[in-house]
Amino acid sequence: MIVYTLSVGPLQTNCYIAACEESKACAVIDPGGDAEEIIAFIEEHSLDAKYVLLTHAHFDHMGAVAELVEVTRAQLAIHPDDEMLLKMGGGGLMWGFAVPPAPPVDVPLAEGQIIEVGTLRLHVLHTPGHTPGHVTFHEPTYKAVFDGDVLFAGGIGRTDFPGGSYRQLMDSIKSKLMILPDETRVYSGHGPVTTIGAERLHNPFL
Repeated sequence: MIVYTLSVGPLQTNCYIAACEESKACAVIDPGGDAEEIIAFIEEHSLDAKYVLLTHAHFDHMGAVAELVEVTRAQLAIHPDDEMLLKMGGGGLMWGFAVPPAPPVDVPLAEGQIIEVGTLRLHVLHTPGHTPGHVTFHEPTYKAVFDGDVLFAGGIGRTDFPGGSYRQLMDSIKSKLMILPDETRVYSGHGPVTTIGAERLHNPFL
């Protein structure tokens, strides 16, 4: 697996492109903005976008969905509990950001589901707390998780937005993420890459 990171959108969200080295198939995870930049990157590296995967539907994670899906014809996947937020433009208008309407969801995500991208097997973990339908994508073979706004290097996701729950967030972290091997790399929605082991030892919230 090759992981490319693009910092996109008004909040410089981490957009990840997880690609199969053999087939060049890829999944675009949380395209929060700058659709043209993401599309240009995919074309430059001769990648084949199979899925647009959303950890959750806040505007800074889905701002480029409409244009990206239109151009690449990738399938859009999100948990049903965040579909209403997706249809509302991710709440962008609350912060003064207008987001193009997202296309219909192709793949409703659920706990235990596996998204196949070439040789990659992205296991869906339902990790609510930041939003009700928040999910994390776990690739066990390559020891990696793409966890959106659940766990950060030295921090945790906010729970003061509508639908947020501190209790749910901490339960998601402890029951879904902290059980993973220490060497598992954590690709968060904002900030640097970390590991489960590093957060287990040094994250003040844990």
